[in-house]
Amino acid sequence: MQEALQALAARGLGWIDLLDVLAVAIFIYYIIRQVRGTPAVQMLLGVIVLVVADAFSRILGLTAAHRFLQNLLFYIPFAIIVLFREPIRKTLAALGSAFFSPRGSLGLRHRLARETAIAAFELARQRHGALILFERTQGLKDYADTGVKLDAELTSSLLTTLFYPGTSLHDGAVVIMDGRVAAAGCYLPLSAREFPTEFGTRHRAAAGISELTDAACVVVSEERGMVSVAIEGAFVTAQSGEELEKSLYQLLGGKARDHAPSVPAP
Repeated sequence: MQEALQALAARGLGWIDLLDVLAVAIFIYYIIRQVRGTPAVQMLLGVIVLVVADAFSRILGLTAAHRFLQNLLFYIPFAIIVLFREPIRKTLAALGSAFFSPRGSLGLRHRLARETAIAAFELARQRHGALILFERTQGLKDYADTGVKLDAELTSSLLTTLFYPGTSLHDGAVVIMDGRVAAAGCYLPLSAREFPTEFGTRHRAAAGISELTDAACVVVSEERGMVSVAIEGAFVTAQSGEELEKSLYQLLGGKARDHAPSVPAP
């Protein structure tokens, strides 16, 4: 290490070196952005603490502690694969999705947003819960396969019917793929994070799927009649149909939100 630093100092810093450092910094920032707000952050800090402790034990000449930490750190790469499997999967999926864009014309996106907004606030008025999942750049076929396949045109009347309490599909999620209702009654993974008591199963499922994918999820709370959008594990409450329509259109168009509260009320 010392020889490398001396060689670097001897030949001076060039633009290639700056580019190299910048690339590594961007990569680290991207990883941190993907795992923020998840248990992986605490695990990552734990690994950093072990590395720092190992360095200090070597500097201070603590032979027994250094050997113990060296043996422990030997297994860290294997532990990372197991403990960080979801963040790794999400990061790789996000890298791959950078080469794709949301499908469908602007007119289709407008119609999807408008029909969903009408249905969501009608369901909220009637105090009927709902969970509507929109595919963006990362595929949702695995989740759609857990429900009943429909392949139907998305309309507000169809959504209000699917989530009517008397139907057999009202408890699951509706998955929208390629601008159509792909399936209903679908099961979504629940988030492992801690939420306020007012967050029900639908909100935990919306948070869970938005943590694993870049999907946008509309949630209607039957207890409070509130409408929220879950994106990247965060909820944003829509105060009106117009606000929800605008938000959904932006999300379906691939435009990221500037800011979203981490744990707002649903």
